[in-house]
Amino acid sequence: MKGFGTDEQTIIDILCNRCNWQRQVIAETFKNELGRDLIKDLKSELSGKFEDVIIGLMQPPVNYLCKQLYKAMDGIGTNERALIEILCSQNNEQMHHISRVYEEMYNRPLAEHVCTETSGDFRRLLTLIITGTRDPPGTVDPDLAVQQAKQLYDAGEGKWGTDESVFNKILAHSSFDQLEYVFEEYKKLTGRTIEQALKAELSGDLYHALSAIVECVQMAPHFFSKRLFKAMDGLGTDDTTLIRIIVSRSEIDLQNIKDEYEQMYNKTLMSAVKSETSGDYKKALCALIGNA
Repeated sequence: MKGFGTDEQTIIDILCNRCNWQRQVIAETFKNELGRDLIKDLKSELSGKFEDVIIGLMQPPVNYLCKQLYKAMDGIGTNERALIEILCSQNNEQMHHISRVYEEMYNRPLAEHVCTETSGDFRRLLTLIITGTRDPPGTVDPDLAVQQAKQLYDAGEGKWGTDESVFNKILAHSSFDQLEYVFEEYKKLTGRTIEQALKAELSGDLYHALSAIVECVQMAPHFFSKRLFKAMDGLGTDDTTLIRIIVSRSEIDLQNIKDEYEQMYNKTLMSAVKSETSGDYKKALCALIGNA
């Protein structure tokens, strides 16, 4: 970065080929050795979508997600899909961590901010998720799953109208492991999948949020592959979603997302990203995908 011009390739080679913990150590050493703030220097040298990728990689993962949540709610309008994608894929411990860091970063509770930007049953669902009442991973009760499947049926397909609060309560409180049992029991009880039930009974943001929970329970990489495909499908590219998923999942399950993407769409994620992006931005994303 020193002097005139920037060697972007070296920045990509170093930062896209390290894990987040190593990048934090690099930033710390940069500060100690050179007395400079690496993120500030990168910001002044880079621009556009390439900058978004690199600066995203430099933040601790939880801070990055908090920033993305803030961005989804800041200014006019709300990016509900981004809220759904981030909040509905977390377990309880992760959610507590995000809430705590969000309040430290923005000096306001995440639940309160989400409440001002959403409404109705969708707001109630997100509030339940954020306040972290979900049972810990591994909490299962097969007998209770039978009752819960019946409650979901009675609240939806088994009656005229829909009692959304029952869907919210079960899908926001039960552990992902428990929900797997509930969905199996629902199929046994009704002969229909929980996805079919949601589609028949719900609509709008609440439908998308509950569907996201169902997909993350059954197979999170499937959910993220779909989101990536939609971000690149048709005219133009939703770069914000593309960057957010690749950066935030790069050390969680990006390899599984790659495998699932290829299976679902009969082409590799790498080739899809290559055809939708260009320049250093493309090189950075492809380096992350290649290293997954």
